Amino acid sequence: MERFYIRSIMKKGGHIMLIILSVLFTCILILAVVFLIMSPGKPEPYPDENGKLLEGSISEKIFVNINGFEQGMFIKSKDKTLPVLLYLHGGMPDYFLTKKYPTGLEDLFTVVWWEQPGSGLSFNANMPPSSTTLAQMISDTKELTNYLRKRFRQEKIYLMGRSGGTFIGMHVAAQAPELYHAYIGMAQMTNQLKSEKLAYLYMVEQFKENGNRKMLQKLESAPVTLKDGIPDSYLSIRDEAMHKLGIGTTRDMNSIITGFFLPSLLCRDYTISEKVNMWRGKAKSGVSTLWDTILVTDLSQTVTEVDIPVYFFHGIFDYTVSYTLAKDYFGKLKAPIKGFYTFEASAHSPLFEEPEKVRQILQEIVLKETNNAQR
Repeated sequence: MERFYIRSIMKKGGHIMLIILSVLFTCILILAVVFLIMSPGKPEPYPDENGKLLEGSISEKIFVNINGFEQGMFIKSKDKTLPVLLYLHGGMPDYFLTKKYPTGLEDLFTVVWWEQPGSGLSFNANMPPSSTTLAQMISDTKELTNYLRKRFRQEKIYLMGRSGGTFIGMHVAAQAPELYHAYIGMAQMTNQLKSEKLAYLYMVEQFKENGNRKMLQKLESAPVTLKDGIPDSYLSIRDEAMHKLGIGTTRDMNSIITGFFLPSLLCRDYTISEKVNMWRGKAKSGVSTLWDTILVTDLSQTVTEVDIPVYFFHGIFDYTVSYTLAKDYFGKLKAPIKGFYTFEASAHSPLFEEPEKVRQILQEIVLKETNNAQR
């Protein structure tokens, strides 16, 4: 009798396990189908008021051979005769954020969302790490600029960097001013090691005040110093700590998973393999492909003069890249025209957090001043 009951229980247990496995398999299959549907890999065209293709607009994903490597980018504009704006992203491509945070840049420019070597569309597992240097990034930026000048028949274009992209952008603007109308630094880097130290001290103080002992202990066990630098243990908690305090990517982004990872997976403009490569690239590069170079460079000492108009856009709550250091750098920098704009409701991303104010400054100041300067 006991054996009968044991066999009966085992049968029922096996049956329940089969049901659970079947449900899990079905869920995985449904998710895979949904993921596939959400990944056609083609940006949608701009419609006119009748739902037809907006005449003169451009919405494409292309790959261009730049210095021997295929590199991908999105080009978006409601009128492809508008001035070209080349956008340099930071630690990883952020084009997909425009779905949640529309910038409206395509109303003013033909925007080129370039995904740099080792990142996103331009990820190449066979690319040697030694090829991703500051000198190479400068060269690639100028090469792409010349491609865009030729394709869109414009003598000069605009250059915008955000976060780590500003590190490249300032060097390019200083070395090749003849290629650009102006440079726009969004969350402008200066001395990033010092910036990290300021952020560390601020976060320690804030977590002491709000009583978050867990985060405080994590930070105090991974101190950032100008002498010893930035420990890996600090980098592993840096984003989490910043987002808890509203000083990270955006004021309202409280998690990299919900704020970055999921939006990247849901962006229809990438194929599945491109989405996977985006995060393969991020895992390989860490904070930035140029992180080691960035940490030993003080732009206020190495790039002191730029021969084109320069505009800095900075969120007052930005501790990813110090607002205070950027303002100090701006005061020292020599340029024919300069403008520093504070965004009172932004952290690290004024372009995504206060897009209307960004567009207003670009339209009423940047475009007008640079156009007048050409006369």
